Amino acid sequence: MKREDRKAAIAAYKERKVAAGVFVVRCTATGQRWAGCAPDLSTIWNRLSFTLRQGGDRHPTLQAAWRDHGAESFAFDIVERVDADELTYGRDRVLRDRRDRWCETLRAEAI
Repeated sequence: MKREDRKAAIAAYKERKVAAGVFVVRCTATGQRWAGCAPDLSTIWNRLSFTLRQGGDRHPTLQAAWRDHGAESFAFDIVERVDADELTYGRDRVLRDRRDRWCETLRAEAI
């Protein structure tokens, strides 16, 4: 890749519109659900699935289900998107509150 192309790609990545929100991971084999929140929904599944594949996820029930049933038994869904411009102050608190509401609604474990 040429240097100019690389610089343009980096600039485009930094200027992209980021959507924060709440996501759910489901184990289709057991019906278990885990809900989480992220400031960037476009990258969270890649990060989460990487830690699960490596065996280093910090949520023991999710890691155990992944180990027992394999990657093919998991589904990832975005349940709520929040415009990042709406979350200028207290973003983490707002996202956690919305995650907790989804946990109650879906009977999911918070991650």
